Amino acid sequence: MLYAILCYKDEDVVAAWSEAEEAAVMDRLGRVHEDLERQGKLGPSLRLLPTTAATTLRKASEPPLVIDGPFAETKEQLLGFYVVEVADLDEALRVARDLAAANPGGAYELRPVLLYNPDPRPTRGGPR
Repeated sequence: MLYAILCYKDEDVVAAWSEAEEAAVMDRLGRVHEDLERQGKLGPSLRLLPTTAATTLRKASEPPLVIDGPFAETKEQLLGFYVVEVADLDEALRVARDLAAANPGGAYELRPVLLYNPDPRPTRGGPR
């Protein structure tokens, strides 16, 4: 079963990390990624640009309204996500716990994926 693991954190905290702090977090996450890749469970994982680069299309009106910034003002922002192929929610929680141990603070939302269309381009692919 595919799960999306959505990673939330205060982006101002992440932006304030020193180069050494960023490198340490990425090194710890890299070890989690390698383990998941070795098990054939890691699908796409993406780190999003800050919410200052976001644009929202709201369908509250016709035509839809396009506004700068994220949809919601919140303390923590969606900074990225993983797609993992696991047996069940318990296994997805184990993955999220590993990610959380590697990256201090924040929250991880786990959601089953109902439909997945792998990238059809020949040089890119979906989960292995």
